[in-house]
Amino acid sequence: MKNLGLYIHIPFCKQKCLYCDFVSFPKREEKQGEYIEVVIQELKEKANPEYQITTIYIGGGTPSYLPLGGIKRIMQKVMELYNVWKEAEITIEVNPGTVTKEKLEEYREVGINRISIGLQETDNLLLQTIGRIHTYEEFLETYRLAKEAGFQNINVDLMIGLPGQTLENVKKSVSNIIALNPEHVSVYSLILEEGTPLNSKIEKGELTLPEEELERMEYWYVKNKLELAGYKHYEISNFAKPKKESKHNTSCWKQEEYLGIGLAAHSYIDGVRFSNIENLEEYLQNAKQKQWGKNKIIQEMQTIEDKQKEYMLLGLRMLKGVSIQEFKAKYGNNPIYLYRNALQKLVEEKLITINLDTIKLTNKGLDLANIVWEEFI
Repeated sequence: MKNLGLYIHIPFCKQKCLYCDFVSFPKREEKQGEYIEVVIQELKEKANPEYQITTIYIGGGTPSYLPLGGIKRIMQKVMELYNVWKEAEITIEVNPGTVTKEKLEEYREVGINRISIGLQETDNLLLQTIGRIHTYEEFLETYRLAKEAGFQNINVDLMIGLPGQTLENVKKSVSNIIALNPEHVSVYSLILEEGTPLNSKIEKGELTLPEEELERMEYWYVKNKLELAGYKHYEISNFAKPKKESKHNTSCWKQEEYLGIGLAAHSYIDGVRFSNIENLEEYLQNAKQKQWGKNKIIQEMQTIEDKQKEYMLLGLRMLKGVSIQEFKAKYGNNPIYLYRNALQKLVEEKLITINLDTIKLTNKGLDLANIVWEEFI
């Protein structure tokens, strides 16, 4: 039996953050019930007894924006239709301001055992600047309720490189997070996407981004502080207490297969990357007419060369790097020989190191990871 990750996309949110370019829709409460029913129908359509589900990730949007009972309906159907491993990691994303004690208790009731809370910053003015709907105090209440509901595996998101953010802001945020002692911390640098309100504000000069040097100082401060507090830096943007690494994300970085359910959800099966369409009305209408093929878009049909390059790119996201022996076992080739020109260049630029066992990023490579990855795109 083959292992499979399951991703379920909930595209609704209370308010779209100013930096967000994900497929999500503010408000639209009138569509939520219909969407839940279509997701259930898609789960039925794509159920396959040949797979064992080892991880489930419910993302968005804001999954916790669904009304009480919504996530329960979806998860009950997953458990009914799929062979879910008893030790499966099951994660849901929540945002303060959309979650209640009753919802959290319901999530635990239906088997969800990991929660990811979008904090981003502890300064309320900065939260307002980037369009978050909550305050730091509301985050603290959400965290407390999650603990009371029995969650023992909690991730907290932190963002750096925000307009108006100072190193002191970051120092305060990371210290406050460490004091809570979550099992996992994700640290993301702000990426300005075209068409977002925040990008427009930057272009008009209404807001100013911190200098690149300051952003790197923020990154290294967070890295060092979290490592001193007992967190393992295991991927470019992720830190975890021992044995608390995100299993779902790690499986994706290892090129393991996953199935996406819901609007715009991506899948990777048998070397093919495909997704659902992004138009909500079309997605719902096609599902009603049972024309599931119209909801599917093939993104990539990988050749062996594609898979090998992707293995290198994804492996160099991980702090432990690319295992030379694992690459050989999977593809029958030695990556040092296969990519000798690119690797020699990266070694000369001191962006990677190579020993008998692994190829991995240097500290300079961590700062310039995009340059490294470009060699394998």
